[in-house]
Amino acid sequence: MNTKSILMTGAIFTCLAVMIGAFGSHALKPILQEVGKPEVFETASQYHFYHALGLLLVGSLHDKFPKITFVAYCFLVGILLFSGSLYVLALTGVTPLGAVAPIGGSAFMIGWAGLAYQVAKS
Repeated sequence: MNTKSILMTGAIFTCLAVMIGAFGSHALKPILQEVGKPEVFETASQYHFYHALGLLLVGSLHDKFPKITFVAYCFLVGILLFSGSLYVLALTGVTPLGAVAPIGGSAFMIGWAGLAYQVAKS
């Protein structure tokens, strides 16, 4: 990924976070209440949004710290696995998918630690 693609991905994922969050709080509200997992959907949406913004941060820093491309991939994997599995869990109640969330959460942590490492070593 280059700077432009990281920034574009961050912008798209931030837009999706807003859209999914709004859709969840309005159109999906009855389903989330029926399944009993509205707080799970909210957690997924929050982490999705935070890490989409993180992608924009990484894109903004990429020219100065080119080795942080790895961080962008970590955030992308984290959004897909952590938030994605929680979205599905919240909408379906299929609990085995919750087992995927820690892998995505680990990707988030590795990404933030990687960012700190790359900035510290520069």
